[in-house]
Amino acid sequence: MQLKANFLRFKISVVCAHKPLPKSQQSMIFRRFSGRFLTAIPDSCKLKFEAKRSFRSDAALEAIANALEEKVPNLVLYNYPSFSGAFSALFAHLYHYRLRLPCLILPFSSLIPFRVEDLCLEGFERCYLLDFVVPKDFACQKTACEIVCFDHRNSALKRIGLIKEEHKKRLKIYVDTETSSSKAVYKYFSSKLTDQRSSEVEALSLLSVEDKTRVESVLDYIEDIDLRRWMLPDIKAFSFGLKDWRSRINCIINPYMYEQLLKISSADLIAYGNSYFSSRLIDAKKLLKLNKAFKIRLGRGLYGECLGMRADGNHQLSDELGKLLSLQSSAAGLRPIGAVTFVQRNNLKMCLRSTDAITNTSEVAKAYGGGGTSSSSSFIIRMDEYNQWISKLG
Repeated sequence: MQLKANFLRFKISVVCAHKPLPKSQQSMIFRRFSGRFLTAIPDSCKLKFEAKRSFRSDAALEAIANALEEKVPNLVLYNYPSFSGAFSALFAHLYHYRLRLPCLILPFSSLIPFRVEDLCLEGFERCYLLDFVVPKDFACQKTACEIVCFDHRNSALKRIGLIKEEHKKRLKIYVDTETSSSKAVYKYFSSKLTDQRSSEVEALSLLSVEDKTRVESVLDYIEDIDLRRWMLPDIKAFSFGLKDWRSRINCIINPYMYEQLLKISSADLIAYGNSYFSSRLIDAKKLLKLNKAFKIRLGRGLYGECLGMRADGNHQLSDELGKLLSLQSSAAGLRPIGAVTFVQRNNLKMCLRSTDAITNTSEVAKAYGGGGTSSSSSFIIRMDEYNQWISKLG
């Protein structure tokens, strides 16, 4: 029982194939677990899975060895901890599950990557790389394994350019900087599933009618973040709500990852994010009432004047405080900028915020070695310089 429990902690997407199992796999049976089929452990395998966060753990390496032994034809590696990577893994899982095709799915971290010798690609027929392009050492390996990869980053185009033409023959590379990887993978596997339709097989769909609208809405928001557009309504609230899911998108330590991803609702994430931001705004208003604002001479007056305050011990509210000060500063006839200053790691840091679409706070930050956007920027300032900027309001 303990061996089975350990197996369930390590999620491997291996599903039943249509054709009869070979003798080496006849001991494998299928059981229903939390809404999906998982393979029982072959008698020949001695699994010693450990729920480690290391991506080259004994569990991951032994899973690859077992897949090779059982001649699993498909290997899927997804970018971790990317949400596009996790949802791409979901779609790969659903595709192979619908067609009952054996498949091994593992997270791939660039910090602790698998080595070429770990994967033994020559033992697989096809390898999907989801949300990252093929590493150079993978591409150079001589193997009949077909590699299919998806990415949306501009940097992916540069990496592809470094691969020799002779190595590109067995590669299928899908890079679209206008479409997130998760959406591209979703369309890819949906189309492949549709192509499987025949007179003998009922039409299959990657997602149920119940899940389709909800999942596609989440993909829209993830794409808005991935492509750095930040244009959809409540996108910041969605992004904050999504962060709490990051620890759950490692299928090695979370066997329920696919069911959980299917249930994510953009409306729920936005509601959670807005609730959090609302509570922070209330806290910021209380703090602003307790701490008197003072005038800041930006760049000793070179960049005008605005209102500011110290927020030592409350730097987590710097964004909300800065925006409130920006409004007060504008009402006082000063530049519509709020300056929040606090000590961080023995340095004095100043954060500038503006609620005005025209004002550019980054010009000040860049002049002092910092950076940011027009509405949000920050920089480190020396105490003696800071003292030249402040003047208490009467």
